[in-house]
Amino acid sequence: MLLRVRVTLPDRPGTLGQVARTLGVSGADIVQVVVLERLGGRAVDDFTVVWPGAARVERLLAGLAAIPGVRVDGVWRAIGAPTTTGQDAELLAQVAANPADGLATLVDAVPGLLAADWAVAAVVPVDWASRSGGGGATVGHASWRAPVPPRLPEVTPLRGRSMTTPDGTHHAIAPFGRAGLVLVVARERSETLSAAAFHSTEVDRLTQLVRACAVILGDRLDLVGAPPVVAGP
Repeated sequence: MLLRVRVTLPDRPGTLGQVARTLGVSGADIVQVVVLERLGGRAVDDFTVVWPGAARVERLLAGLAAIPGVRVDGVWRAIGAPTTTGQDAELLAQVAANPADGLATLVDAVPGLLAADWAVAAVVPVDWASRSGGGGATVGHASWRAPVPPRLPEVTPLRGRSMTTPDGTHHAIAPFGRAGLVLVVARERSETLSAAAFHSTEVDRLTQLVRACAVILGDRLDLVGAPPVVAGP
């Protein structure tokens, strides 16, 4: 299976090589490495690896923990092949080519781009600020792996951010800037694996995608979640 492994490590020569060797010795085949952050002598790296299904992840975690200064932030199952920012442009091209299905295209594609489990375009009521807790969001479109009904976090106030709910599910939230629409992306905790929270670079990437789609789709977004028009007699 394909796994995403997020590691915080000292930003010094040789440490990345130690992590890579440990992954290899544990049985992981590295297919991509993405540097999410380099700050204050520390780095945060995402490794996408092919992991033998019969092998126990505990062996991998123990090996990484033995490297001085290395911390494993999360190990979780990734969907599809490793992704790059070039695929963001391809997704936007698909949205522009078929705007009638543009929102559904975005919602269905984002989990694969961010190694997440599911995504939902939620519609927040106009009077959310006056409601207790600012909630009441409804579902405009859900990706195919989303639970029914989706377990939505508190999405208001509407601004791009990451959050973790009490059940351990990590969320990234990005508003469209119109029609009360907000995109919610989730990574769920499993019995054997623990996903990492969404990094600020991932939230920024999601926010940019959502803003670009809002420009492309324009007034079409105002119809999401609106009650159907009933023809008169």
